Amino acid sequence: MNAEPIPCEPCDPRELGTLFLFEKLTDDQLARLCAEGRMERFEPGYVYREGDPATCFYVLMEGTVALSRRVGSDDVETNRTSHRGAYAGAMQAYVSGLEGSHYRGSLRAVEATRFFVLPAETFAAIMREWFPMAVHLLEGVFYGTRNTQVRINQRERLLALGSLSAGLTHELNNPAAAAVRATSALRERVAGMRHKLGMIAAGPYTRRTMATLVELQERTAEQVAKTVPLTPMEAADREDELGDWLDEHGIGEAWELAATLVQAGLDTRWLEGVAAAVDGATLEGAVRWLGYTVETELLMNEIEDSTTRISHLVDVAKQYSQLDRAPFQVVDVHELLDSTLVMLSGKIGPGVATVKGYDRSLPRIPAYPGELNQVWTNLIDNAASAMGGEGTLTVRTALDGDQVLVEFGDTGPGVDPQIRDRIFDPFFTTKPVGEGTGLGLDISWRIVVHKHHGSLLVESEPGDTRFQVRLPLTATQEEPEDGPA
Repeated sequence: MNAEPIPCEPCDPRELGTLFLFEKLTDDQLARLCAEGRMERFEPGYVYREGDPATCFYVLMEGTVALSRRVGSDDVETNRTSHRGAYAGAMQAYVSGLEGSHYRGSLRAVEATRFFVLPAETFAAIMREWFPMAVHLLEGVFYGTRNTQVRINQRERLLALGSLSAGLTHELNNPAAAAVRATSALRERVAGMRHKLGMIAAGPYTRRTMATLVELQERTAEQVAKTVPLTPMEAADREDELGDWLDEHGIGEAWELAATLVQAGLDTRWLEGVAAAVDGATLEGAVRWLGYTVETELLMNEIEDSTTRISHLVDVAKQYSQLDRAPFQVVDVHELLDSTLVMLSGKIGPGVATVKGYDRSLPRIPAYPGELNQVWTNLIDNAASAMGGEGTLTVRTALDGDQVLVEFGDTGPGVDPQIRDRIFDPFFTTKPVGEGTGLGLDISWRIVVHKHHGSLLVESEPGDTRFQVRLPLTATQEEPEDGPA
C-alpha cells in the first residue's frame, strides 16, 4: 500500500526557480507551475508502485528517494538519490499514444521527503504548449529508440540462440554417437551370449559346474563395476600376460580377448579360477561366455557414461541460458564462464588452446547471469574469430579492488589503434560482409556498463589482445547530478 501524501506549504515560484529543471523558465511559467501543481510531503514508504497508473510527475525538493524495479518476486533497487530537482513518475506523459500508461518502476521515500507534484495531464499540456518542437523531437527519439531496442533485443536473442544451438549440437554429437555405437555392439554381444549359453547348456557341464560358472559371472560383473583404470604401460603388460595364458590353454583370438579382459580389470588369477571350475575341453567355451559378460558390462558402462554426459550438457545449456532462474541473482562468475566455454567449444575449434586462470576465492556477485553469458559469448566468439582457428584463448579472473575482473585474452593480430575507439559503436565490425553484425561489443558494453555499473576495456597489441570486464562486488547505487531519479 502506498503512503498517503501530506499537504504542506503553498508552492513558491522562487523555490522552483532554484532547481536545474526549471531554472530557464520565466516568472509567468513558474507561476503557472505553482498554480497547477502542488507541494506534498511523504513519510518513509512507497510514493507509487510499479504498475500503478502513471498519474503524476514528481520533482524532489528535499529528502531521499529510492527507485526500484520488480524482478520476479523481489524489488531490486536501481537508484537512490538526495539531489534536489531529481524527477520521476509520469516523465513521458507528453508522448502521443501513451495515455493511460503505468509507472515503469516504484518510487519510495527513504526518509521524510517533499515533492513538487504535477498531474500527468497538466505536465503533458505544458510540455506541448511551451516546447512543441522539443516534444516532436523527443517523441521521435522515444519511438525510434524503442523500435531500435526491439530489433536489437530480437537480434540478441537470435545470436544467443545460434550460439546455444551450435555449441549444444556439437557437444551432444560425441556422447550421442557413442551411445548409439555401444547400443549396437551390446545387441551383438547379447546375441552372442545367448548363443554361447545354448552351447554351454547342451555341453557336458555338471549342475555344480554350471552353478560355479553363474557365480563367476556375478563376481565378474561386480569386478567390472569396481575397475581401477591402469596406466598404458600397466595395461600393455597385463595384456601380454593374459594373452600368453590364453595361448597356452589353446584359446583362439587370445589378444583380442585379452584386451577386453584387461579393460575390465581381470587378470590371470581370474582365468585360473575359471580353469579350476571346468575341464580343459570346455574351458574355451566358458571363458568366451564370461568374456561376453565382461563386454556387455563394459558397453552398459559406456552407455551410462554417454547418457550422463548428455544429461550434464543439458544442465550446462540451462545454466548458459538461465532457464527457470530469476533474471537477477547472486552468482559465481566461474560457473557462467565454464558453461559458456562448453557451449562455444565447437566455435572455438580444436586448434585453439583454452587456458583458465581462475581465482576460485572470488566471492559471488549480484548480476543478471543470462546477460553476462551473452557478454562472455560475444567476447569469446570475437577472440576465436580473430585467431582464425589457431592460437591460445586465456580466460582469467581476479579481485581488482572492490571489483571482480574477468579477462579474455587471445593471440590474434590485435585491434588496429585507429579503430580502437570505435569497436564499441553499434553496427561497427571488422568482419567481412555477412559474417558480423557489429552488435556484439555494443551489446556487451550496454550490459556491463549500463546494466551492471561495471566497465569494459580493451588492451591490444599484435599477439596479445585482452578484453577486461570489471563488475562490482555489490549492487551499485548511483547519485546522478541531474536527470531522472
